[in-house]
Amino acid sequence: MASIYLDHAATTPIHEEVQERMMAVMNQHYGNPSSIHAFGRDGRKLVDQARTTVAEAINAPFSTIVFTSGGTEANNLAIFGSAYAYQNQGKHIITTAIEHHAVLHPCEQLEKDGFDVTYLPVDELGKVKVEDVKAALRDDTILVTIMSVNNEIGVTQPIQEIGALLDDHQAIFHTDAVQSFGVYKLDVQSLGVDLLTASSHKIYGPKGVGFLYKKEDLHLQQQLHGGEQERKWRSGTENTLAIAGFDEAIKVLEREREERDRHYEALQNRLLMELEQQGITFTINGDLNARVPNIINISFPNTEVEMFLTNLDLAGVAVSSGSACTAGSIDPSHVLKAMYGEEDPRLTNSIRFSFGIHNTEEEMAIVAEKIKPIIDRLKKVVT
Repeated sequence: MASIYLDHAATTPIHEEVQERMMAVMNQHYGNPSSIHAFGRDGRKLVDQARTTVAEAINAPFSTIVFTSGGTEANNLAIFGSAYAYQNQGKHIITTAIEHHAVLHPCEQLEKDGFDVTYLPVDELGKVKVEDVKAALRDDTILVTIMSVNNEIGVTQPIQEIGALLDDHQAIFHTDAVQSFGVYKLDVQSLGVDLLTASSHKIYGPKGVGFLYKKEDLHLQQQLHGGEQERKWRSGTENTLAIAGFDEAIKVLEREREERDRHYEALQNRLLMELEQQGITFTINGDLNARVPNIINISFPNTEVEMFLTNLDLAGVAVSSGSACTAGSIDPSHVLKAMYGEEDPRLTNSIRFSFGIHNTEEEMAIVAEKIKPIIDRLKKVVT
């Protein structure tokens, strides 16, 4: 039985061209980029090439890119680094209730350390209101951190409008762009952000590498102490192999972006059409008009998400609830809870489908065919 992978928001396979590039680097380039001899200079050249690629991709200066071990470390450096660097100007932070845990958990830790954090609500469409950000702003607000695209429902947030709002305020503006970097052409200048984070393994690159864009005049308190790599912002020998893979993944993305987006849109439309033709009752969670084409979160009434996921896995379909899995149990989605409240049945019957470049429209028909008997069985169990 051929498996169908529809969990690309969790991670993507490594693109064939990226694999080829990494194999070449693995075999030929092993010098430490901090070494001054020829082998080290060779490694440094690879890192600098990748830094140039990243900078050009988001319209940023070369010197503003800091390589990290991934999106989580980049978010932690952005949030802890700016909070501690500017705490003499205030200790108030604004974020939203639907952020990834790589943002929420650092904010929760800062609360324990004496900072005051405002968690903004979202509406039933999964969007934060710019006027709510404005109302929450205080003279002592030093950081606003709001994601570009939500990883569970695929809804976009008004980042450019918030950036304009903060233009005359002291608050540093950070956006977690992990889910938007592979879909949208991002421009940090027009977005008005001071900090932006992204990750390689969401765009068909290797795991274990990401970057933080840090505006040139911005200071951060260093979080990792050791050497003076990454202009002292992030100590530790650079992962040259992964960085080179990330470099290649971005180059392929820039070349294929529009084609990929059209493909994702076609896959999403085909899946929804096939579900309807199967007579399956469902609703879509989140704003239908402000979303990325590669993520869709669907509620299937009278089902239970854990049993649904297990049955789909047994049928050869890999999807996700988009929520945390701990010790074998699936917690209700904090994103859907923020949208609908704690008692809404959509918290426990919603599935995230996230599409990839290797998926086909024929697979969408197969998925719908597999979902139909599963739902029929689960309805009998639930009712």
